Amino acid sequence: MLRRLNHTRLLRYAGLFTWAILGVWLVSIVYDPSIIRQGGEDEPALNLVIGRWLAVYLTFGGVYWWITRSLGQQRRNWVDHVLLLVLTGCAIGVSYFSGTGLGSVLLMVVAGLLPWLLPVRVGVAWLVASNMTVIPVFVGAPWNFPPLIAVVQSLLYAGFSSFVFVTALVAMQQAQAREEQRRLNAELQATRLLLAESARVNERTRISRELHDLLGHHLTALSLNLEVAGHLTQGRALDHVTQAHTLARLLLTDVREAVSQLRTGGAIDVGVALRPLAENVPGLAIHMDIEQPLSLDDPERAQVLLRCTQEIITNVARHANAKNLWIRLWHEHGRILMDARDDGRGAAQVVIGNGLRGMRERLAEFAGELSIDTRPQAGFRLQVALPVSAATTIQGTGT
Repeated sequence: MLRRLNHTRLLRYAGLFTWAILGVWLVSIVYDPSIIRQGGEDEPALNLVIGRWLAVYLTFGGVYWWITRSLGQQRRNWVDHVLLLVLTGCAIGVSYFSGTGLGSVLLMVVAGLLPWLLPVRVGVAWLVASNMTVIPVFVGAPWNFPPLIAVVQSLLYAGFSSFVFVTALVAMQQAQAREEQRRLNAELQATRLLLAESARVNERTRISRELHDLLGHHLTALSLNLEVAGHLTQGRALDHVTQAHTLARLLLTDVREAVSQLRTGGAIDVGVALRPLAENVPGLAIHMDIEQPLSLDDPERAQVLLRCTQEIITNVARHANAKNLWIRLWHEHGRILMDARDDGRGAAQVVIGNGLRGMRERLAEFAGELSIDTRPQAGFRLQVALPVSAATTIQGTGT
């Protein structure tokens, strides 16, 4: 069962398990209220302490469950940082309201989230500062530690939290490395399929050229010689020469048809190369609608479509905070058209980065076009138009 769980799910369930175990403290004081009754505290004061502890404890569990629901799958935003602040405050509150070091245990749970939500330096500072805020708990009752001992106690818990932090950091880096490996494997597979299609097209073209140049040339010469022989022979020999001439012309016609079919069927099926890019993208469901067949004669133009699709998927996965991406490709009026849209957060204005700039440059080499439309909370929509051949580009320019 554990093999089916990735790093983020294991971290989530381990944190929830630790949080649940700390609830045993609340069960223990139900049977023995003297655990936290100090200085003759009356029943209402005791109930108030328990109520406050229970409030921050339950809040911690709810916030932790929510903040870890899509950990590592979406881009971090200010909401996650606010929830992290609430989570840290609840952990510290558990220690203050219980007068114990239980909050420091919950800070270890928080430490497991810091590498996923904050830069490393900020995460380390956050870890140290949050553990230092528990020092007054150890100085006050019932611990009554000297300040130096209280600091050492907090640093001890900070050391445990640091171990959790480093473990989570390694897990995050491994998850990122696996995602990068998955992306590279998908691109490699797509490129391999495109190369295979290109090799198939080149081989068909070579065979058709050989048939036309060699066999077609010799059959034409044979037909001409038989035609001359028909004028020079008489009697029964003429019948055989005429029959041979007819067969030579039929064979020449068959060769020409075979050459035409080889050239006609020698287009690259772009859909075969593009579909592997949509497989197993974490946190993003990609819905591809590709016209069948979607063919291109030019391998370089097929490569442009492949790179544009790669860039679109990468941008949405990293920056759009989207759950779905719809990509549609079809052929219309001598052009390959692509429409890509997501359900992400969108933006008030388009910021052209290196990826989008590279897409436009690739398309511009073949007279292609790229248009972008976005609005806040409405996702991004990109439309690509690529002429299938140079002749189509010249004709479109002329009209």
